[in-house]
Amino acid sequence: MNSRLPFAIVPAPALLALMTAGAGPLLSQTSSATNQRAPSMAGRSTVYAPRGVIATSQPLATAAGLAVLQRGGNAIDAAVTAAAVLNVVEPHMTGVGGDMFALFWSARERKLVGLNASGRSGSLMTRDELVKRGRDRMPVFGPEPITVPGALSGWAALLEKYGTISLADALAPAIRIAEEGFPVTPIIAGQWADETERLAHDPGARATYLIEGKRAPHPGEWFRNPDLARTFKRIAAEGPGVLYGGGLGREIADAVRAMGGFLTPEDFARQKVEWVTPISAPFKGHTVWELPPANQGVAALEMLKILEPYDLKTLGHNSAAYLHLLIEAKKLAYADLGRWVGDPDAMRAAGVRAERLLDDRFIAQRRSLIDTGHAAERMEPGNALTASETIYLTAADSAGNMVSFINSLFEAFGSGIVVPGTGFALQDRGAGFTLQEGLPNTVGPNKRPFHTIIPAFVTRPGPGGEEPWLSFGVMGGAIQPQGHVQVLLNLLVFGMDLQEAIDAARFRHFSGLEVGLEAPIGDAVRAGLTRLGHHVVLLPPGSAGGSQAIMRLTRGWAAGSDPRKDGMAAGW
Repeated sequence: MNSRLPFAIVPAPALLALMTAGAGPLLSQTSSATNQRAPSMAGRSTVYAPRGVIATSQPLATAAGLAVLQRGGNAIDAAVTAAAVLNVVEPHMTGVGGDMFALFWSARERKLVGLNASGRSGSLMTRDELVKRGRDRMPVFGPEPITVPGALSGWAALLEKYGTISLADALAPAIRIAEEGFPVTPIIAGQWADETERLAHDPGARATYLIEGKRAPHPGEWFRNPDLARTFKRIAAEGPGVLYGGGLGREIADAVRAMGGFLTPEDFARQKVEWVTPISAPFKGHTVWELPPANQGVAALEMLKILEPYDLKTLGHNSAAYLHLLIEAKKLAYADLGRWVGDPDAMRAAGVRAERLLDDRFIAQRRSLIDTGHAAERMEPGNALTASETIYLTAADSAGNMVSFINSLFEAFGSGIVVPGTGFALQDRGAGFTLQEGLPNTVGPNKRPFHTIIPAFVTRPGPGGEEPWLSFGVMGGAIQPQGHVQVLLNLLVFGMDLQEAIDAARFRHFSGLEVGLEAPIGDAVRAGLTRLGHHVVLLPPGSAGGSQAIMRLTRGWAAGSDPRKDGMAAGW
């Protein structure tokens, strides 16, 4: 009997048999009827505030952004200020050495706008040169995968177009904290310590990030970064041009080139942001928005479209049957991602548009490949109808502006390279390219690599047209589309409140049949997935991503922050 259900709106028998495989006591469905909060990973309360809110992955960043809102700044002012502080206090995840993207709901314009502030590969980066050096896959660390850092160009562009404060004002709290120091928070300290050996290999990284050149700071230990304070002061005085065409950019390009990298000063001078049109898909009466390639947001939309016809609520939250469908949808979307998504110019040259991966005919064909009774070891990419380590933060203000903001170095401390005296790590985003020939994401000069970092946004119909409802994201490399889908389903299918939706235990599919489940998901679910052919492993701490979210209420705001990180949401 064929158990495939291309347009199922009720569970198939194979799934019904697994619906009794419950998710365990920590993952019961929300009990809104009794006004009791369902148990979750941490049991935090959702933050509610009348005027404005901000949620970040580190309390000092949240506090700095909140202070901006309280002084009359808007959501963009708060977000950029917080992002700069995160460069100081969460340096392995983010900073001016990385890239950033944003989705911004402009209350004045009543529309959602997108910003791509990613950098391109160096003009000297070619596939032939990497092959000549003996590379059979893209290097992850060291000077070779370093691409032009675009984050600063994005910070400046956001402030110039939508902000109310100067770049110098936005950098001021970060400068103060970098100069004076701060006590390192526990989760960040643990992740920092995991990178000790790699940091020790680079003289600049060792001097900047290791205590006495030997170890990472302990939880609660005071840490200063005077080099970063000086760099930020230089940027505040001279503007972003000091990096893009100025002295700082030349220093970095020359140092990276001397180490064997591919950047030139001219590559920095050519850096420009792109204001882009977000892509979207309808889901349960809402519209879910992501940025277009070269990032992986289209995979989240493809997963949602594949899943929408199924009766997910009847299957039960985090039951084996429910998770099986999500895992198989993920495999399909990621197969398409790896084949078709890359530098937008290369995609256009190949006749591929992200919207065509969301075409109803394409989605129906992909959905038909899901076998509800057995896990697929490998999904091939479909016919595309041709013609990341990270911080995520979000902020909203009293005028109704909302920003979904993500900034990343890719791996922890990026390339592991710090040009001496600069105080920040350079990203290794070039590792996102492939050496396989003939793909949109094949490595080449002056190309944007495939990006894992994706901010998200949700709107819904209102009296005056589409209205903003949710700004959210999930950090953590390849888990991000998977995380987006899980958080949204928690909200829109299972009716959880915002913090519950963030806290609820997650799965993460890796590759082939291997899928990780967070510890609270019970043994019955694990056994059910195993019977379906999945290879189930325990999802290690830190591998389930970290989320921040803000929801617009009829009056005021709700916000949540992931207990898997050190951060917090706060409002006023």
